[in-house]
Formats: sequence, C-alpha cells, structure tokens
Amino acid sequence: MSLRLIVAEDAVLLREGLVGLLERVGHEVVAAVGDADALVEAVRAERPDLIVTDVRMPPSLRDDGLRSAVKLREEFPRLPVLVLSQYVERSYALRLLDSGGGAGVGYLLKERVGAVADFTAAIERVATGGTVVDPEVVHQLVRLRQDPLERLSAREREVLTLIAEGRSNASLAAHLFISEAAVNKHIGNILNKLDLPVDTDGHRRVLAVLAFLRA
Repeated sequence: MSLRLIVAEDAVLLREGLVGLLERVGHEVVAAVGDADALVEAVRAERPDLIVTDVRMPPSLRDDGLRSAVKLREEFPRLPVLVLSQYVERSYALRLLDSGGGAGVGYLLKERVGAVADFTAAIERVATGGTVVDPEVVHQLVRLRQDPLERLSAREREVLTLIAEGRSNASLAAHLFISEAAVNKHIGNILNKLDLPVDTDGHRRVLAVLAFLRA
C-alpha cells in the first residue's frame, strides 16, 4: 500500500526522520510541516490519504496538533489521523477517539516509531479505517473507566458518605465512635485510592465528594 502522507512535527530531526522512514517503506510525503496552522493549510491543499501529527506543536506548544487533527476530521470526516505523543495523555486520546466515531484514528507514543514494522503496520491500519491505540494508553483508559469507589473498603465508603453529608472530622469521629486520628487515616486512604493529586490538596476533599456523587 502506497499512501500520500502529511507529517506534522515541530522537532526538525524527528520530522526528517519520519519523512525518511515513510518514504523508505514506499509512501509519498506530500508535505512536512512544523506547526498546527501549516498542517491545516497543507491538508486543505493536498488532501492526503493520512496525516501523522505530534500533539504538542506551535503556535502555543500545547495541544495544537491534536486540536487541529480533530478540527480537520470534522472538515474531512474520512481523513485518517495518526497522532504521536511523547506522553500518555488520556484526555488527548479520548478526544481523538471521539472524533469520527473512532474510525481511522491512531494514538501512539513516539517511542513506538522505533519499532518500524509495527509503526508502518499501524499507518496502514489507520489508513484503512482501523483504530490503533498505544498499549500504555489502553491501560490508562481502562483504569479511567473503572469505578474509583470500588477500591474503597466498606468503612472508607462510610466515611466518604459522611463527608458528602458535610460533617466535620470531629462529627465523623463521634458518629463512628472512633478517634479523629482514625478519621484522618481513613480520609488519607480515601484520597490516595481515588488518585487525587497532591497539588490539588486544598480541593481534595471536594474532589472526593464529587467522585462519590458521580459513582
């Protein structure tokens, strides 16, 4: 299978490496660009069979590449897109998979490019309407979809229920006939099991209640 491709990657060496690799396996790279705006222009001009794009690119160096890919799939619903990312970003993967019903999309970590046979197979799978998601991303997506409250013990669920009712730690201790130190230990376990990040410490109690309400 020979495809007309567009490569979007702001790192020059990686962009040239991708172009060389894709051309060696028989594809034609009709444009190789370094920012999201150029990607949109190139797709509109060249109408490629597939685009390979980085997530983070200029102009903002945030998720411009992904947002452009989603926008292009709205404009060209059958446009296959393979996104490469340096990190596992569950939100990025979900946004991409939500576009176009998930057909003809792929999300791989950049390190997978080194496995050339697997990478080129992924290109062809996406080009023919398939879906390719990096195993590490799949692992995190599955974890994301699990009910976080399943990890809590019966006592921790009881404590979280009382927190959701607005009780203070002292009220919790009195209600459960345990010490406030024991209450603090239960709350710490709840926050850790719900994967509430440390840098949101001021809101962790609220986030725990939200997790309880959403379950």
